[in-house]
Amino acid sequence: MSGGTSVRLEPYEVALLRGGPRAAMTLAALALQLRGLADAGRPGRIRATRAPGTAGAAGATGAPSAGDTGGGRPAQDALDALSALDALPEAVYAALPRPASFAELEARLEVREALSGLRAGLVAAGMLRSLPPRRTRAARRALRALREGHPLPAGRKGLSEADVLMAVALYGEPALSVLAARFALRAGLIARAEVADKGFHRRAPRGGGTGGVMYSCSGGGSD
Repeated sequence: MSGGTSVRLEPYEVALLRGGPRAAMTLAALALQLRGLADAGRPGRIRATRAPGTAGAAGATGAPSAGDTGGGRPAQDALDALSALDALPEAVYAALPRPASFAELEARLEVREALSGLRAGLVAAGMLRSLPPRRTRAARRALRALREGHPLPAGRKGLSEADVLMAVALYGEPALSVLAARFALRAGLIARAEVADKGFHRRAPRGGGTGGVMYSCSGGGSD
């Protein structure tokens, strides 16, 4: 979130406002998958594709990590992938020494702290009421404006990583079904679906999706 006279919401803040902590964590998992740092494990679980901590150790010493026979290139690639991560995906990655479900990830201290930091920033910016957690009128206006400027994409072609993340932050399951269906289904991020001529169609609800909204859109006249 940038300063100034207007507030520019970042994708993780948008996801938190739209769908609560689980939506923000879903976006963090997708960011890791897009950077090649994580993938779906057993159904409903996320796994790191590079062991958390390996890249950091190599970067601190300038030496190759264990098993690195390419002059430090794999470790450097991991560092490059990590370098632009925001606090939440970095915390989720650090919480993946072994495959974990979203419930297990959400219980980790580093993830809870990253989510708390996101919430605190939104409260300070006047986008979120703390007790009870609820979007303010300013947040609802900001989300409407973002949706007007970022319509739900029909496909992945031509979209940057930032475009993909913002689309999923704004639209949740519908965007995941279009932009990252295979990963989202295997990781339990969206409901079961089948491929048909007209796209993905939901069969039955499943836990771990992003459809639930934590923050109420209703409010009195003093937002």
